[in-house]
Amino acid sequence: MKIHVNMLMMVVLIFAATVAHADEVVLIVNPANSLSEITLKDVKKIYLGKNKFFPGGGKVIAADQVEKSMIRKIFYEVMIDKSAAKLKTYWSKRIFTGKGTPPIIKKDDEAMLAWVAEQPLALGYVYRKSVNDSVKVLNLK
Repeated sequence: MKIHVNMLMMVVLIFAATVAHADEVVLIVNPANSLSEITLKDVKKIYLGKNKFFPGGGKVIAADQVEKSMIRKIFYEVMIDKSAAKLKTYWSKRIFTGKGTPPIIKKDDEAMLAWVAEQPLALGYVYRKSVNDSVKVLNLK
């Protein structure tokens, strides 16, 4: 019984740490993008390959950070509501059936910022502390 309680406490602490960092992860687009806000529903559709357009039109190219990064874990668990294992299974099925390809991968915040700054169709995510004037932060509505 003591082992189960300790494990439960560990899970709760990890979840609390993840949620605490969630507000530090922001969605970014190229400054030329006319969007200023996006819904969580639209973000999910784009990152799960179900929509290839920004709300209101305009093609989107979504980018992820590397699979083992903490920011990607936070982004998917909090915004997309999928664990790494569920995400891997999801994309395996989509790729196998020819229904989509996962977002492109960027190495880290610095690489994501540089790519989004140069790519008008880009949608990415970074830690808020990394944001600079080369990109625009989208508000979640």
